[in-house]
Amino acid sequence: MKRIVEIVPARPGWYARWRLAAENTRCYPVSLWALLEEADGTGREVIGVDCAGQWPGADDGTDAEFVRYLFKTPDSGPPDDAEPMPGHRRAGLAAPAP
Repeated sequence: MKRIVEIVPARPGWYARWRLAAENTRCYPVSLWALLEEADGTGREVIGVDCAGQWPGADDGTDAEFVRYLFKTPDSGPPDDAEPMPGHRRAGLAAPAP
């Protein structure tokens, strides 16, 4: 079991890319970064939680597969596969509860 050590807001420009099908990906803005630690204090990892409430390793019941995090400078615009309306259910990823 892992525990959350620290949570920090993500700077604008970070995205989590998910594979929905062989040739279909979708990016969501990362809302926060969480530092996780093993219960015995040995291993640590940082994960991003996106605006749809998804994170790598979550047991969310979707078929989406985490691909990677990517950064786009805010003035360069979002990735081509960015979700146009964050917070809406689309392509099998869960939207946050109202």
